[in-house]
Amino acid sequence: MAVKKRQKQAKWLRRFRKIHRATGAALFIFFFFISITGLLLGWKKHSGGLILSKSYQGTSTDLADWLPLDSLQVLANTYLMDNVSPNLSTEIDRIDIRKDKGMVKFTYTDHIWGLQLDGTTGKLLHTEKRYSDLIERIHDGSILDQYLGTSNNPLKVLYTSIMGVALLIFTITGFWLWYGPKRMRRNN
Repeated sequence: MAVKKRQKQAKWLRRFRKIHRATGAALFIFFFFISITGLLLGWKKHSGGLILSKSYQGTSTDLADWLPLDSLQVLANTYLMDNVSPNLSTEIDRIDIRKDKGMVKFTYTDHIWGLQLDGTTGKLLHTEKRYSDLIERIHDGSILDQYLGTSNNPLKVLYTSIMGVALLIFTITGFWLWYGPKRMRRNN
Protein backbone atom coordinates (compact mmCIF):
# COMPACT_ATOMS: atom_id res chain seq x y z
CA MET A 1 0.00 0.00 0.00
CA ALA A 2 2.81 2.43 0.91
CA VAL A 3 4.62 1.64 -2.34
CA LYS A 4 1.53 2.47 -4.42
CA LYS A 5 1.07 5.74 -2.52
CA ARG A 6 4.71 6.65 -3.11
CA GLN A 7 4.42 5.81 -6.83
CA LYS A 8 1.30 7.97 -7.08
CA GLN A 9 3.08 10.89 -5.36
CA ALA A 10 6.09 10.48 -7.66
CA LYS A 11 3.78 10.46 -10.69
CA TRP A 12 2.19 13.74 -9.56
CA LEU A 13 5.63 15.30 -9.02
CA ARG A 14 6.68 14.33 -12.56
CA ARG A 15 3.48 15.90 -13.94
CA PHE A 16 4.09 19.12 -12.00
CA ARG A 17 7.70 19.19 -13.17
CA LYS A 18 6.59 18.84 -16.81
CA ILE A 19 3.97 21.57 -16.45
CA HIS A 20 6.45 23.84 -14.68
CA ARG A 21 9.15 23.27 -17.31
CA ALA A 22 6.80 23.65 -20.30
CA THR A 23 5.20 26.83 -18.97
CA GLY A 24 8.60 28.31 -18.12
CA ALA A 25 10.05 27.50 -21.52
CA ALA A 26 7.03 28.79 -23.43
CA LEU A 27 6.74 32.07 -21.54
CA PHE A 28 10.40 32.76 -20.73
CA ILE A 29 10.72 35.90 -22.87
CA PHE A 30 7.51 37.39 -21.44
CA PHE A 31 8.62 36.77 -17.86
CA PHE A 32 11.96 38.34 -18.73
CA PHE A 33 10.27 41.54 -19.97
CA ILE A 34 7.84 41.65 -17.04
CA SER A 35 10.65 41.28 -14.50
CA ILE A 36 12.91 43.93 -16.10
CA THR A 37 10.09 46.44 -16.61
CA GLY A 38 8.74 45.74 -13.12
CA LEU A 39 12.15 46.53 -11.64
CA LEU A 40 12.38 49.73 -13.66
CA LEU A 41 8.88 50.81 -12.62
CA GLY A 42 9.72 50.12 -8.99
CA TRP A 43 12.76 52.37 -9.26
CA LYS A 44 11.27 55.10 -11.48
CA LYS A 45 10.97 57.74 -8.73
CA HIS A 46 14.54 57.01 -7.65
CA SER A 47 16.13 57.10 -11.11
CA GLY A 48 17.42 60.66 -10.94
CA GLY A 49 15.06 61.79 -13.69
CA LEU A 50 16.09 59.10 -16.19
CA ILE A 51 12.79 57.21 -16.10
CA LEU A 52 10.45 59.75 -14.52
CA SER A 53 11.06 63.49 -14.64
CA LYS A 54 10.66 65.50 -11.50
CA SER A 55 7.53 67.61 -11.11
CA TYR A 56 8.34 71.30 -11.46
CA GLN A 57 6.84 74.05 -9.31
CA GLY A 58 4.33 76.51 -10.75
CA THR A 59 3.50 80.02 -9.54
CA SER A 60 0.36 79.49 -7.46
CA THR A 61 -1.42 76.56 -5.80
CA ASP A 62 -4.70 78.49 -5.67
CA LEU A 63 -6.94 77.17 -8.45
CA ALA A 64 -8.79 80.50 -8.60
CA ASP A 65 -5.57 82.02 -10.02
CA TRP A 66 -5.20 79.37 -12.73
CA LEU A 67 -5.96 79.71 -16.41
CA PRO A 68 -8.94 77.68 -17.69
CA LEU A 69 -8.08 74.10 -18.60
CA ASP A 70 -8.97 74.56 -22.25
CA SER A 71 -6.52 77.49 -22.49
CA LEU A 72 -3.79 75.42 -20.86
CA GLN A 73 -4.46 72.61 -23.34
CA VAL A 74 -4.14 74.99 -26.31
CA LEU A 75 -0.85 76.29 -24.87
CA ALA A 76 0.44 72.75 -24.27
CA ASN A 77 -0.33 71.72 -27.85
CA THR A 78 1.34 74.87 -29.17
CA TYR A 79 4.46 74.20 -27.09
CA LEU A 80 4.50 70.60 -28.31
CA MET A 81 4.32 71.64 -31.95
CA ASP A 82 6.87 74.46 -31.56
CA ASN A 83 9.41 72.80 -29.24
CA VAL A 84 9.23 69.11 -30.16
CA SER A 85 7.75 68.52 -33.63
CA PRO A 86 4.89 69.92 -35.70
CA ASN A 87 4.22 66.37 -36.95
CA LEU A 88 3.21 64.92 -33.57
CA SER A 89 -0.39 64.14 -32.65
CA THR A 90 -1.96 66.51 -30.14
CA GLU A 91 -4.51 63.96 -28.94
CA ILE A 92 -4.44 64.20 -25.15
CA ASP A 93 -4.27 60.97 -23.17
CA ARG A 94 -4.23 62.48 -19.70
CA ILE A 95 -4.20 65.83 -17.96
CA ASP A 96 -2.66 65.53 -14.51
CA ILE A 97 -3.41 68.50 -12.28
CA ARG A 98 -0.86 68.95 -9.51
CA LYS A 99 -2.54 71.59 -7.38
CA ASP A 100 0.09 71.33 -4.63
CA LYS A 101 2.79 72.09 -7.23
CA GLY A 102 0.82 74.76 -9.12
CA MET A 103 1.41 72.74 -12.25
CA VAL A 104 -0.43 70.72 -14.93
CA LYS A 105 1.04 67.74 -16.81
CA PHE A 106 -0.15 66.90 -20.30
CA THR A 107 0.49 63.44 -21.73
CA TYR A 108 -0.37 62.37 -25.23
CA THR A 109 -1.95 59.25 -26.70
CA ASP A 110 0.26 58.46 -29.68
CA HIS A 111 3.75 59.24 -28.36
CA ILE A 112 5.72 59.47 -25.12
CA TRP A 113 6.21 63.24 -24.99
CA GLY A 114 4.79 65.12 -22.05
CA LEU A 115 4.67 68.74 -20.95
CA GLN A 116 4.47 70.47 -17.60
CA LEU A 117 2.85 73.91 -17.56
CA ASP A 118 2.46 76.51 -14.85
CA GLY A 119 -1.27 76.49 -14.01
CA THR A 120 -1.35 80.25 -13.42
CA THR A 121 0.74 81.68 -16.26
CA GLY A 122 0.60 78.83 -18.77
CA LYS A 123 4.40 79.04 -19.03
CA LEU A 124 6.16 75.87 -20.14
CA LEU A 125 8.00 74.45 -17.13
CA HIS A 126 9.36 71.24 -18.64
CA THR A 127 9.27 69.09 -21.78
CA GLU A 128 9.93 65.41 -21.21
CA LYS A 129 10.01 62.01 -22.81
CA ARG A 130 7.84 59.88 -20.55
CA TYR A 131 9.90 56.70 -20.47
CA SER A 132 7.92 55.47 -17.46
CA ASP A 133 4.77 55.37 -19.62
CA LEU A 134 6.60 53.39 -22.31
CA ILE A 135 7.95 50.95 -19.72
CA GLU A 136 4.46 50.57 -18.23
CA ARG A 137 2.99 49.81 -21.68
CA ILE A 138 5.62 47.12 -22.23
CA HIS A 139 5.03 45.75 -18.73
CA ASP A 140 1.25 45.35 -19.09
CA GLY A 141 1.20 44.44 -22.80
CA SER A 142 -0.81 47.48 -23.89
CA ILE A 143 2.03 48.40 -26.26
CA LEU A 144 0.81 45.57 -28.53
CA ASP A 145 -2.65 47.12 -28.76
CA GLN A 146 -1.13 50.53 -29.42
CA TYR A 147 1.18 49.14 -32.11
CA LEU A 148 -1.60 47.19 -33.86
CA GLY A 149 -4.23 49.91 -33.33
CA THR A 150 -6.76 47.66 -31.59
CA SER A 151 -9.49 49.22 -29.47
CA ASN A 152 -10.54 48.20 -25.95
CA ASN A 153 -7.10 46.60 -25.33
CA PRO A 154 -7.95 42.95 -26.15
CA LEU A 155 -4.27 42.00 -26.45
CA LYS A 156 -3.49 43.56 -23.08
CA VAL A 157 -6.31 41.57 -21.47
CA LEU A 158 -5.16 38.36 -23.17
CA TYR A 159 -1.52 39.00 -22.24
CA THR A 160 -2.23 39.80 -18.59
CA SER A 161 -4.60 36.83 -18.32
CA ILE A 162 -2.03 34.40 -19.73
CA MET A 163 0.74 35.80 -17.56
CA GLY A 164 -1.44 35.84 -14.44
CA VAL A 165 -2.51 32.22 -14.95
CA ALA A 166 1.10 31.24 -15.73
CA LEU A 167 2.30 32.87 -12.52
CA LEU A 168 -0.40 30.99 -10.60
CA ILE A 169 0.69 27.72 -12.27
CA PHE A 170 4.33 28.47 -11.41
CA THR A 171 3.40 29.15 -7.81
CA ILE A 172 1.42 25.92 -7.41
CA THR A 173 3.81 23.64 -9.30
CA GLY A 174 6.86 25.28 -7.75
CA PHE A 175 5.44 24.74 -4.28
CA TRP A 176 4.80 21.07 -5.00
CA LEU A 177 8.23 20.61 -6.55
CA TRP A 178 9.65 21.90 -3.27
CA TYR A 179 7.18 20.31 -0.83
CA GLY A 180 6.46 16.98 -2.59
CA PRO A 181 9.89 15.38 -2.06
CA LYS A 182 9.90 16.51 1.60
CA ARG A 183 6.49 14.91 2.07
CA MET A 184 7.60 11.71 0.36
CA ARG A 185 10.72 11.46 2.58
CA ARG A 186 8.66 12.12 5.70
CA ASN A 187 6.16 9.39 4.75
CA ASN A 188 8.96 6.81 4.34
